[in-house]
Amino acid sequence: MRSRIIGSRSLKSSLRCRFTAWRLLLTDPQRWHTIDLSSMKSDFIDTRYHPYVYVTENSDLILDCFLKSAASHSKGCTTRLILHPNLYLPNVLFTETAESSPKLKRLVMPAWNRIDEDGIHRAIACWKDLEPLTIEYISEGSFSFLIHEISNNCKNLRELKLMTASDSQIDSIVTASPKLKVLSLRCSNVSQERLFAILDRLRDLEVLNISHCRVMEDRPYGRRVLSELDPLILKASCRLKKFMTCMPFGRSCIMCDRARNDEGYMKWYKYEPELWKQDEVHSLAL
Repeated sequence: MRSRIIGSRSLKSSLRCRFTAWRLLLTDPQRWHTIDLSSMKSDFIDTRYHPYVYVTENSDLILDCFLKSAASHSKGCTTRLILHPNLYLPNVLFTETAESSPKLKRLVMPAWNRIDEDGIHRAIACWKDLEPLTIEYISEGSFSFLIHEISNNCKNLRELKLMTASDSQIDSIVTASPKLKVLSLRCSNVSQERLFAILDRLRDLEVLNISHCRVMEDRPYGRRVLSELDPLILKASCRLKKFMTCMPFGRSCIMCDRARNDEGYMKWYKYEPELWKQDEVHSLAL
């Protein structure tokens, strides 16, 4: 009996030490530099009207608890926030997360469906040190507003990845982001006219990635997908340090086939779970 009591006390002491060590580790702000939710998805269904998704209350509650706990433990030290394309932050939680992470330098937030202009304004005003940014779905009006806010607040932003780029979004980038050094538009539809504008107007650009893009040519009767780039584009791209493209078509490329099948709007849910994280630009890959 005596040996059992001593053994029990020894076990309790050991567990107490372990729990104390774990609590100290958990509450160390240095452990929270990166919040990686790249495998966490919202429980949602698509809808026909804005914001085009319905997220269950329980799903929002779980995300709310996690991010608030992370904010409490990080004490403002978080520099990287990575979210899954199917993780839809509600507007209030987005702004609260921004306010609790003023030192953020990298944001990977593909889905912006539930974020309004006030949320964008309040968040970007907090993230003045933002450097690389990854986006997938965002309405064209919201994107134009986002780029305007970034140009006013994020003087260090040098790298931008659009997972599904549109003509108007590229126009906004060309107009408001002249200091970009790295731009990735991989797996998107890109017109030749916009490529000319990027190469002509973004004079600080050093790296342009249009790998697996459907490059389009505007014609009176509609658009045509090109099999090779205009020689003038190739000439203009010579000033870049890196120009990444799969053109001319003629070699086997699985990602190009997928982009063509999805008509330049990648359906990432159909493919390998980690595929959306890839990028030919090393600094933008996860």
